[in-house]
Amino acid sequence: MSKQYDCIFTNGKIFTSDEKRPYADAMAVKDGRIAWIGEEKDLPGEGVKRVDLGAKRVLPGIVDNHMHPCHLAGTMEQIACLPPNVYSIAEIMEQVREKAAAAKPGEWILGWGYDEGKYREKRAPLRSELDEAAPNNPVALVRTCFHIACVNSRALELMGITKDTPDPVGGRIDHDEKGELTGILREKARFMLMDIIPKDTPDEMAAKLAKLSDLLLSHGITAVSEAGGDSKPVDCYEIYAKAAEMGMKQRVAIYYFWDQMKDDPKPIPLERRDNTKQIFVGGVKLIGDGSVSGQTAWCDQPYLNTDACGFPVATEEDVMGAGAFARENGVQLKYHAMGARAIDRAVNAFYQEENWMKDGRPCVRIEHSAMASEQAMDRCARSGIAMTVQPIFLYCEIESYLTNLGPERTKTTYPTKTMLEKGVLTAFSSDAPATSWADPSDPFIGMKGAVTRVAYDGTDTGADQRVDIQTAVELYTRESQKILGVADVGRLAEGLHADFIVLDRDVLEIPSEEIDQVKVDATYMGGEAVYVREK
Repeated sequence: MSKQYDCIFTNGKIFTSDEKRPYADAMAVKDGRIAWIGEEKDLPGEGVKRVDLGAKRVLPGIVDNHMHPCHLAGTMEQIACLPPNVYSIAEIMEQVREKAAAAKPGEWILGWGYDEGKYREKRAPLRSELDEAAPNNPVALVRTCFHIACVNSRALELMGITKDTPDPVGGRIDHDEKGELTGILREKARFMLMDIIPKDTPDEMAAKLAKLSDLLLSHGITAVSEAGGDSKPVDCYEIYAKAAEMGMKQRVAIYYFWDQMKDDPKPIPLERRDNTKQIFVGGVKLIGDGSVSGQTAWCDQPYLNTDACGFPVATEEDVMGAGAFARENGVQLKYHAMGARAIDRAVNAFYQEENWMKDGRPCVRIEHSAMASEQAMDRCARSGIAMTVQPIFLYCEIESYLTNLGPERTKTTYPTKTMLEKGVLTAFSSDAPATSWADPSDPFIGMKGAVTRVAYDGTDTGADQRVDIQTAVELYTRESQKILGVADVGRLAEGLHADFIVLDRDVLEIPSEEIDQVKVDATYMGGEAVYVREK
C-alpha cells in the first residue's frame, strides 16, 4: 500500500474535544493537518514515519483566549512581587534597593504582581517606602490585576501629578487622610503612568515574545489572544509579525485598546482580519470597570465593610463608539466587565444586536464576568454574547476576595456551571500575567480551580459551581476556539491543524487535587514537535 501520510501517531489516549468523536488512539497527519483520526485497527494506509505516543493522554493544544503576552514577556525582567519571590513589602523594598544600586540615576525600576493580601503587612506598598528605597530613580509597581499601580515621588513628578491634580474620568489618584498622595493610581489614572514609562523598541519586544513562546509551549498553549494590544505609537500587529519571524510559534488574535483608537479610529485592513493566518486582528477591547481584588469592579452592592461599589471606567460614548467601530470593521468587541453593573451595562447595550461577524464568532464577548446576574446570563444565551472566565482568580487571589466580598459572596462569583446550564457560550483562559501567581499562564492551575472550586489555601470558593475535568478541558480548547476564532484549532478532527499536546499523566483520570501537577511532555503544531520536556 502506498504511503499516504507524513506521520502516523499511535498508542495514544487521545481526547479530541470533538463532540462527534471524543476519543481515539491514533491519528494520521498530512501537510500539517489531521488527515484521519480514530482507532488504529481502522487506519487506512501507511505513513512516512510513525510515532508511538506511549499510551499517554493527548489533548488538543490549549487555546488561551484572554491573556497578555506582551505584558507577560515584559515581566520576565522585572521584580516579581509575588510568592515565592517575596512574602512581604519589606522584601519588595530590598529588591527595589538592589535594583536602584545597579541602576543609573533616573533609570526606571519596575515590578509586577503586588498583592496586599499575600504580604505579612496586609497592605499595599507606600510612596514613602519606595522613595526611601530608590531616592534617585522613578519606581512603578503594578498590582496583580494590572488595573492599579504604586509609584514613588520621582514617578509622580514625571507624570506631573500633585496632590491637587484632579482624578481623570474613569480613574482615581489616592490620597491619605491628610490629603497627601499615597502613590496609588487606579484604573485610568494608571494610564498616565503607562504613557511615560520607556517602551521597548519593536525589535526588543518581538525578541521577548519569541522567548516567551517557549514558556507557553511548555504549558501546551498553541493559540493565544493579545487581550490589549497597542495600536500606537507602534502597531503591535507588526511586533507580533516580527516575533513570528524570530520564532514565535503560537497562533495569535490581537485586540486593540479602544482608548488608544477612539480619537483617530482608522479602519482595520481586511488582510489583517484573516483568522486563517498565524497573526490576525480579532477586534477591539473596551475596559468597562476594574477588578474585584482592587475594589474597582463596578458592583450592584458595596464591597464588604464599605459604602463603595466600584465605578465604571468607560463612558457611554466609549461603549457606543467601540461597538460601532467593531460593527463597521467586522471584528469583535471584547468588553472587560467584572462587577454586576458593568456586565449588565455591556449586555444591555448589545444583546439585541444581530451578530455582525460573518464567520459565526460572537460579535461581543464579556471578559471575566465575575458577577453575572441571572438576567445577564439569560440575555447572553439568547443573543450569542460570549462570556469568558478565569478560574485562576479565585484559586490564587482568595485573600482579596474574602477581604472585599466575604466568604459567602465570594462563592457566588464566576458562576461557570450556571452559565453552561443556561446555554451561554463560555470558555476558560488565564489573563496572564494579571493574577497573583508566579507562573500565571499554566492552564492546569485554572483547570484545578474550576474542577475543585477550592483555593490554593483550601478555602471553599463555591462547590455548586464546579465543572468536571472533561468540561474544563473543553472550555480551554474547543469552546475557547469558538470565542477566539483562530481557525481550525481547538479540536482534533479531520481537516484541522495537528496541534496537540502529550501529558505526563492522565488529567482525565487523576484525583482533582493533582491536576496542577500535570506537566506537558511534548507539544506539537502542524504535526511537528515544537517542545519536548527535558527529563
